[in-house]
Amino acid sequence: MAPMNRDKPEELVARVPFSTVLASVVGLWAAYLILMTLRAELLNLHMAGDLLGLRALSSLMGAVVTLALWLVLRAFDARPLWAKITAALVFALPAALLIAQVNWLIFADVQAALDEKLLQDFVQSQGIESEETGVDIRSSLAAMFSSSSREQVTELTFSRYFMLLAWCALYLALLTGEKARGAERREQQFRNAAKAAELRSLRYQVNPHFLFNTLNSLSALVLTGKTQAAERMIQMISTFYRRSLADDPTADLPLAEEIALQKLYLDIEAVRFPLRLRAEYNIPRELEDCLVPGMILQPLVENSVKHAVAPTTGQVVITLSAREEYGRLVVTVADNGDGSTENGDPRPGYGIGLANVRERLEARFGDEASLVSGRVPEGYATHLRLPIQRGHRRQEAAE
Repeated sequence: MAPMNRDKPEELVARVPFSTVLASVVGLWAAYLILMTLRAELLNLHMAGDLLGLRALSSLMGAVVTLALWLVLRAFDARPLWAKITAALVFALPAALLIAQVNWLIFADVQAALDEKLLQDFVQSQGIESEETGVDIRSSLAAMFSSSSREQVTELTFSRYFMLLAWCALYLALLTGEKARGAERREQQFRNAAKAAELRSLRYQVNPHFLFNTLNSLSALVLTGKTQAAERMIQMISTFYRRSLADDPTADLPLAEEIALQKLYLDIEAVRFPLRLRAEYNIPRELEDCLVPGMILQPLVENSVKHAVAPTTGQVVITLSAREEYGRLVVTVADNGDGSTENGDPRPGYGIGLANVRERLEARFGDEASLVSGRVPEGYATHLRLPIQRGHRRQEAAE
């Protein structure tokens, strides 16, 4: 059996943006340059101003080596934490040695001149006049200075090593932060996907109920020989489904378009109840572009037809209205029929449509939307309160 590849896909590996890495490296070596310059000024070191250019060049080379170290560490971004730490400890050492060597080469001429001056000062201070004796002393002192230089390179290597380890710790912290943000983004994507799936499921529950009822109405028209009415209903059903199914089930629609869909549905039902059903619409123009979930009113209008129009022999008026109330959109579906049983409770099955609408509102808006339904003096009414969100009315809805 082939070994399982445990490497993460590249798109799932947390990465620190290059701009952030560059900023951290530049910040590190800029701080080093400033601190070393201040140190030289405070200690009144010789040629402090003259060495500023060389010190800047040394800092620049240190930044280049640090970026090279980052390219090595980047290969371990997907590895466990212990592997990242081990890589930092191992690869920071040769990087520090390289920086120390480069630094030594940059300041080599300055150091040689300084050593020569110290040697001359020492010879003069000791009053050495014999040329042969002076040469021997110069050789001994040169060897001493050479040994001191090696010690300085070693000390410089270790100081740069700990400096690079501090930057590696910062890089690992940035990487951990990016990993946490990536996990949050993926979690949000999963939540959005689950929410979209829930909205699709709830939306698709609406269409079968409507199709079942309209097919029953169409069957009744055919059986009673009302072929023209049946043909008209078929055309309207086709138009209704073409408009309603063309949209994304999770998308919001302008209120004008949602009302247009419900008007089409009520026109279909008016073929079935030509004398008992009358619809009225009270939608202010300034609210027509407010966004609402698509088909959100369908179960409510369907309930009014089923429980107010169908059981009665008199005329029932179904009213769809909207208003703005305390900065929120209030959409009302009301009828003047009897939508309750003798004890005042909703009729059997009436709560199914309400539950669907309530669940869709909760999935879409959370606690920002509410639904209130119940008896009113004129009949029965359901009020939807939604956040006001503006959109554009599409041409098809306007037509």
